[in-house]
Amino acid sequence: MKSDLFASENLAQAAVAPGMTLQNAKSVKYNVNGEMLARQGSMVAFRGNLQFERKGQGIGGMLKRAVTGEGLALMSVRGQGEAWFAHRAGNCFIIDFEPGDALTINGRNVLCFDPTLSYEIKMVKGAGMTGGGLFNSLFTGTGKLAVVCDGHPVIIPVTAQAPVYVDTDAVVGWSARLETGLHRSQSVGSMIRGGSGEAVQLKLSGEGFVIVRPSEAVETVTAH
Repeated sequence: MKSDLFASENLAQAAVAPGMTLQNAKSVKYNVNGEMLARQGSMVAFRGNLQFERKGQGIGGMLKRAVTGEGLALMSVRGQGEAWFAHRAGNCFIIDFEPGDALTINGRNVLCFDPTLSYEIKMVKGAGMTGGGLFNSLFTGTGKLAVVCDGHPVIIPVTAQAPVYVDTDAVVGWSARLETGLHRSQSVGSMIRGGSGEAVQLKLSGEGFVIVRPSEAVETVTAH
């Protein structure tokens, strides 16, 4: 049988080391030897002896009940084997954390991560209860985190002299040391969104960077 479908870049290769790698631009492969964490529903295939479990509130090494502001729940994957993760054909990226690194990521963009990373669900300081994605996951420690993004992300530097204002539906994450707050604007809502009323952006100030996706929240299409 011959087809471009069977090109070498599409074939799953045997894992050579534990941990995560990019299978391709749209999926992540994780060679599990013990435990790892992933968003529920993101596993698209696996082989080997693996168990998938949703965890409740726990202590010590147990996975705490972790739900982001958008209701994204996490699961643990245990055993020995390989698992592939993806989400709506979004672009996948692997972030390698070194000691001292800290990154705030919107829950909708978390795909999977090493158990050596620590995470904490936090309300964005100064954001109150309005807007989208204002409960985010703060990741620290050492290890790898896979994120997924609609389209190709834009990385915007933030400086003390030039704060950045981002749509709360488009923000993926930002340097944890940045200061956050809400910025309200009539003109942006009228000119960019084509409507009337007040628009709200997330203001990021300090020294660091912010990651945004080139789209707002995906609209839900109702079948008729």
